[in-house]
Amino acid sequence: MTALTVLIVGGYGVFGGRIVELLESEPRLTLIVAGRSLARATAFCTKRARAKARLVPAAFDREGDLPQQLDACRPDVLVDASGPFQSYGSGQFRVIEACIARGTGYLDLADGAAFVDAVQAFDSDARAAGVYVLSGVSSFPVLTAAATRRLSQHMARVDSIQGGIAPSPYAGVG
Repeated sequence: MTALTVLIVGGYGVFGGRIVELLESEPRLTLIVAGRSLARATAFCTKRARAKARLVPAAFDREGDLPQQLDACRPDVLVDASGPFQSYGSGQFRVIEACIARGTGYLDLADGAAFVDAVQAFDSDARAAGVYVLSGVSSFPVLTAAATRRLSQHMARVDSIQGGIAPSPYAGVG
């Protein structure tokens, strides 16, 4: 594998921070830990002294000038862990559109069914740009889909699926 630069938006938050923790042992990675606060991104990176990946703090505001911010970071992949995806409003797909335009792969942790379902509309543009756009890659939708496929393999038809998350008092947040 060659060196890869991954921009993690929301990188010092609960979910983004966990992604950094899981990837930081790979020395061929540059992890850009980003969010609206450069100070918080810097503090997070400073605490990760044992990281083998190169950690770079950055300010990134999904409501700002996305082409300029992507050009400054130059990521190969953007992981959007900023959420909550349900509150993005009319510009909810701005980051996806900017990534496709720049030729940057995109993944998000969205778990809102409407948002995740709507992302498929970008498939042909992403393919034409030679990048991928993946939505709903958090553990809950992925595990739910896997369980659904397994449990329904002998069923003639499935009309609807409902899932939910029940936090355990014994599990840490994230």
